[in-house]
Amino acid sequence: MSGNLSADHLARLIEWLTAQAGAAVEIISTNRLSGGAIQENHRLEISVAGGDWPGHHDLVLRRDAQSAVATSHSRAEEYALLKAAHKAGVTVPAPCVLCTDESILGGPFFIMHRVAGEARGGRLIKSPPDAALVREIGADLARIHTITPTTAGSELEFLGAPPADPARAAVAQYRAYLDVLPDPHPAVEWGLSWLAEHAPAPGEIVLCHRDFRTGNYMVRDGRLTGILDWEFAGWSDPHEDIGWFCAMCWRFGQRDKPAGGIGSRAAFYRGYERVSGRKVDPKRVYFWEVFAHIRWAIIAVQQGHRFLKGGERTLDIVLTGRRPAEVEYEILRMTPPDMGLVDAVY
Repeated sequence: MSGNLSADHLARLIEWLTAQAGAAVEIISTNRLSGGAIQENHRLEISVAGGDWPGHHDLVLRRDAQSAVATSHSRAEEYALLKAAHKAGVTVPAPCVLCTDESILGGPFFIMHRVAGEARGGRLIKSPPDAALVREIGADLARIHTITPTTAGSELEFLGAPPADPARAAVAQYRAYLDVLPDPHPAVEWGLSWLAEHAPAPGEIVLCHRDFRTGNYMVRDGRLTGILDWEFAGWSDPHEDIGWFCAMCWRFGQRDKPAGGIGSRAAFYRGYERVSGRKVDPKRVYFWEVFAHIRWAIIAVQQGHRFLKGGERTLDIVLTGRRPAEVEYEILRMTPPDMGLVDAVY
């Protein structure tokens, strides 16, 4: 699948959009947006002459990238998750329309309204700590976690039954991923054994974003404008998202700003607790932070093999494949043999 929309793609897209809108559609401009190693995002400005969607619209078209991974949700599933989040009051781009007809662009895609702002982690972490923004992000995570297996509609049935024991299920899943890799990774093996020994008892199950981190939300003028990239969402312990957000591997070098590299745990937890009504358990967060590094280390190794042995010669993949060593260091630092499950205050 090409990274750009060809003239034939655009012609078919105009025809399809015209049928959806019930009026003539003109594409004013289109360009591929930066980022998106797993999915492609294209800005799409259109003008609609009447019908159900009259006027000018600034949109984003989202479809599979060449490097899409098997564990990612389909575009139809991600669209359903986006709709559920929007309904729950989460700050997300408003979903517009889904297309499953592969004859239009060569694969399924969906369209959502574009939100303005900065998403690049390397830029966001350069701003001074902003407690108000961090609280706002924590509050939005709490809104995601209002979606549960009980409250979710049939649109999320594709997520399957929630795991009885999310922590042990996660350890088993990533041990299976590690076992099929051709080369040894003793630091990750050690980390998985540590997790198995310290797994918390099962508790509340909610919808987790599972990639809730700096780089997957947008900020404009110090305010949150959108939570992005829902392709890995699923049922789990709410602390999984909190641990992923605070993990060292997603602080972009800002070791002294544990909340996503942009602020304090205290501000993030306050925002989350105010909206969720649940108290953050530091020990559970610590477990899921260790897991976050193991998960990211294994993903990075998998991506490296895609470059070296799978022939996928993209810059994003090869750079990700260089990350395991620094993440393995963090795994070992967090799990010394004489230490149990401690409060995550480092």
